[in-house]
Amino acid sequence: MAGSHIAIPTVLKVGQGALGSIGTYLKDSGFRQVVIYFGNGLIEMLGYNVIESLSQDGITVLEYKELDSIHIDDIINLAFSIDTKAQAIIGIGGGKVIDAAKYAAYLRKLPFFSVPTSASSDGFSSASASLIVNGRRTSVPARMAYGIIADTDVIRSAPVKYLYSGIGDMVAKITALYDWLYEDQNGYAELNDFAMMIAKKAVNSFVRTPFESIRDDLFLKELLDSLALSGIANEIAGGSSPTSGSEHLISHALDKMLETPQLHGIQVGIATYIMSRVQDHRYQRVNMIFTDTGFWDYVATLNLKREDYEKAIDLAPSIKPHRHTYLHEEQYRKQAKEILWEDEVLKKVFG
Repeated sequence: MAGSHIAIPTVLKVGQGALGSIGTYLKDSGFRQVVIYFGNGLIEMLGYNVIESLSQDGITVLEYKELDSIHIDDIINLAFSIDTKAQAIIGIGGGKVIDAAKYAAYLRKLPFFSVPTSASSDGFSSASASLIVNGRRTSVPARMAYGIIADTDVIRSAPVKYLYSGIGDMVAKITALYDWLYEDQNGYAELNDFAMMIAKKAVNSFVRTPFESIRDDLFLKELLDSLALSGIANEIAGGSSPTSGSEHLISHALDKMLETPQLHGIQVGIATYIMSRVQDHRYQRVNMIFTDTGFWDYVATLNLKREDYEKAIDLAPSIKPHRHTYLHEEQYRKQAKEILWEDEVLKKVFG
């Protein structure tokens, strides 16, 4: 049997002021010529400081621009127009620009630096990208980041909804791992013990972090570290099972159904609580972290409809027919819908 080979980031810098040292990190890694893609409005906000930091360290920015499209054809055109002198691609912003940049890096076989400006999901550390292919959001293979540089000062200043989204996406590992275990026990999947251990350690470390405010430096660092570990757990498993189970299927179903879905991690978080009740697994812990962080209070302001979640529960198995989570069983879908209408916590959330 051959051993496994996994890609992990070579550079991982998470902390206050990390963005100010981006030039040093790239220079130390031997990169001299780069291309940078920014999310909307970010050149004005922090782009010039980044370019200044790079030039002080003797790094040439061959091209920089704001990207708004995640249509696969646009990214392919973009990738093949990159200057042949480029040694690395840097993506700075939210999920969209990071997905676009890592896919361009994948096509051009270039190292990719992931610089998230919000902690809204584990996408900044995963080796797949969510792009629009033939009019539909589709997950495509991409480049595992060569480097992740996350500045907690920048993350802190993002709107609070992005933090709640990251919290929802992180806590989801509790139900995702239980689904994976269920698939393994019923002969539908094979567990990778090491990936399981890493994803479990990541979520447990996060939910046990003490905090006064979710904008505390320690809390943000823990959230980002744990989200980064989640991406690596997926890389080890060769798929998204360690971090994405029935709770993600509900969110994907909502994305398909709704004209304007909520942020990924918000939907995933609500679905995580529903599924933790169905699984009868750690739902007190899920409820506690959502209560203590203010996640539930925020969600209660969104005027969400139970009917949407009910439809999404029924649609969930068809999203990934090759999986066999709890929601792929009719009895558990029925139970999930009962919980949706009868659970006391959800009564406050859905009003």
